[in-house]
Amino acid sequence: MSTHGSGSNPYTRGIADFVSGLRYEDVPADVIARIKLLMLDSLGCALYGAELPWSRILMETLAETDTSTGVSVWGTRRRLSAPHAALVNGTLVQSFELDDVHRVGVLHVGAVTLPALFAVAEMRPGMSGRELLAAAVAGYEIGPRVGMCMGQEHIGQGWHSGATVGVFSAVAGAARALRLMPEQAVHAIGVAGTQSAGLMAAQFGAMVKRMHAGRSSQSGLYGALLAERGFTGIVDVFENPYGGFCSTFSRSTDRFDLAELTSGLGERWETTRIALKFYSCVGSNHSTLDAIRKMQDRRPFTEPEVAGIMVHGSQVTMDHVGWRYEPQGLTSAQLNLPYCVATWLLEGDVFVEQFTEDKVHDAERIRVSRKVAVQEDPAITARGKAFRHMVRVVVTLADGTVMEETVEAPRGSEHSFAAAEDVIAKFRKLAGTRLPSAQVEQIVDGMMNAENLTNAADFVALLAER
Repeated sequence: MSTHGSGSNPYTRGIADFVSGLRYEDVPADVIARIKLLMLDSLGCALYGAELPWSRILMETLAETDTSTGVSVWGTRRRLSAPHAALVNGTLVQSFELDDVHRVGVLHVGAVTLPALFAVAEMRPGMSGRELLAAAVAGYEIGPRVGMCMGQEHIGQGWHSGATVGVFSAVAGAARALRLMPEQAVHAIGVAGTQSAGLMAAQFGAMVKRMHAGRSSQSGLYGALLAERGFTGIVDVFENPYGGFCSTFSRSTDRFDLAELTSGLGERWETTRIALKFYSCVGSNHSTLDAIRKMQDRRPFTEPEVAGIMVHGSQVTMDHVGWRYEPQGLTSAQLNLPYCVATWLLEGDVFVEQFTEDKVHDAERIRVSRKVAVQEDPAITARGKAFRHMVRVVVTLADGTVMEETVEAPRGSEHSFAAAEDVIAKFRKLAGTRLPSAQVEQIVDGMMNAENLTNAADFVALLAER
């Protein structure tokens, strides 16, 4: 099968075998319970994002070039071709930094998996709820493992993992939904992998950062659909030493670990290690916000009382979010740690209401952000990728009081996952901005009882504006 001889693609083939062979009955009950909450959370994020400016620009531009009506755009009355709908819907999930994250794999998993999967559900009516859940698990399992294989170095050198690693979650979910055979799945993965692209510089104010997930989902959908028809891809896309995914997206061969791709596959479930966000900003900022919240619980203080805040974190945290804040748009604000800390100190929350264009340029917020400094703690960096969001926060008050709090992982993390009612409450709050309450409740009921669905396309239809 491989151009490099028999046995040269054990990892690509191992993933393909897992994706093709995964049955609903193989997935533990706790993983099924978790995937429902994760899926619901991503859908809420998408529905909220449907009317944001960058979402509208993308939808309107595509609608002018695409008169197809095959697949719905969530939270709207629009319908587009399946690949364009996947592009838009993935962008919607990522539209306001509210969606999930697999911290070790550095991937927002729902944003890349669900749009391609739900497109297949609409294209091929009759998929059962159990099949939908199994396909979702396939996607949620594979992308994070590719991220773990690549390590933090991947994002550290400037690649945006949602746009590079994300294609593998997307193609895994779509391939499972189409019931591709292992040989077809190998080619689907190879078609998706060669479409990987995305630059971290997009985080500094560019709308395109939000589109990266949509492009990944679109690429994964293309891979699955083309392979179903016999179109061939790179059969050793992970293993190939020249132009393979791992060798190309890493500086050297010792920077990635192919064993992570299949280690524990089908036994250790990465789905249960995906975290949710309860702040409307990049996941790297959440542990700091939780640390400040905990200190305020112990000894209440307000912004005027704060003389300075020092955040000690990993090298990745410092590089990713620790830069001096300058207004460059909403995306930049949501990714900047000093800005988000200033927002918390001034408003007591960092959710959707706290991010508007006028607040991004607010002189008071900029002034408060200057009280916040971020520096690398080598001891935290040395703890590795599993602790990349760990922080030690030191708050110095004007009266000389010094407070300190260490947080290894924030609320909603895989180490302290949120209660179902909290996830549902977040969904209702976000979805209620676009859909009537009765429809919102239908979505909640459908998702929480997805194993009973006879036609997943009927559930997907609930996501459209009526």
